[in-house]
Amino acid sequence: MMTAISTRSRAASGLVLALLLHTGLSLAQSSTAASTPSTNSASADAEAARQALAKKDGDVDQAALLKATLTATDKQYSLIKKGALALTYDLSYAYIGSQLIEARFADSALTLFSIQNTRSHTITNTVSTDYGLLNNLTGNVTIPLVSKYSQSESFSGLSNGIGDLSLGVRWQPLAQSRDLPSLTASSTLRVATGRSPFKTISNQGLATGSGYNSITFGANASKVMDPVAVFGSVSVTLGQAATGLDQTVNGGTLVKMSPGASLSFGMGFAYALSYKVSTTLSFQETVSARSHLYLADGKVSATAPQTSGILSFGLGVRASPKTTMNVSVGVGLGPDAPSFTLGFNMPLNL
Repeated sequence: MMTAISTRSRAASGLVLALLLHTGLSLAQSSTAASTPSTNSASADAEAARQALAKKDGDVDQAALLKATLTATDKQYSLIKKGALALTYDLSYAYIGSQLIEARFADSALTLFSIQNTRSHTITNTVSTDYGLLNNLTGNVTIPLVSKYSQSESFSGLSNGIGDLSLGVRWQPLAQSRDLPSLTASSTLRVATGRSPFKTISNQGLATGSGYNSITFGANASKVMDPVAVFGSVSVTLGQAATGLDQTVNGGTLVKMSPGASLSFGMGFAYALSYKVSTTLSFQETVSARSHLYLADGKVSATAPQTSGILSFGLGVRASPKTTMNVSVGVGLGPDAPSFTLGFNMPLNL
């Protein structure tokens, strides 16, 4: 009896040992198969990321590998992605009110005194198209439609037409970083497609464009510090002289106009009141050098330098995770700035 039990014990022990050896062999084969690359497997970067995710917290080496892998394959930029298309609609209104005092004296006696009030209302509808040339390079085309109404003692009229077409690019040299601000450089060419102010007949028409081609180089920086985002910008505009003119101005004939360069700078911040509502406060100032006017009789006159500033208040409402409606109100600072402005901005490709 004891012999039978001993024999059965040895048989059971042998069976258990065989099962353990079979299990170990299967695990070894599974480990070998998992470590052997397959032609249909993911790339080395994806495999490194998968292995890092499979590790427990505290595995510093694998976490660093995962971070390096993701950074190398998916850099993040604030511009739209390569091949993406974005349409934006802007509606702006500007009001300019001014007073012109004309006085003439003869033999120390006042012979003429008049005050002319001029009120100008300008509504601009703008459609902008952005296209991602690269993840960090975006092309832009802007087409404005301008409606302008002016009223004074000598003239009242309404003018509608296309404004100056703009072609531009924006470039972000560095990917977004938690520690560094987001930097963007831009260049914009404005083509004089609108009705030129130097070719209109006095008291018979209003201009819808600047009358000359220009190019603008700019840079801006922004930094998000939840719930506040601060930003700043600077730009320089150079204008091409308008030639071949034939406009009568104060008894003379204007044949050429050479615009002065201008420098613009601004700063501001945005504050998130909630997930769907944010408010902005910004300041923008433009300093323009003298423009020179060339007359047919050889005389040259220069305008005075101009400085204009606008203080803007904005409100943004998030309609969806990718759609934000913006409304802004601007107050002109200085005699060369508009009295006030209104603006509305929304994306068209909802």
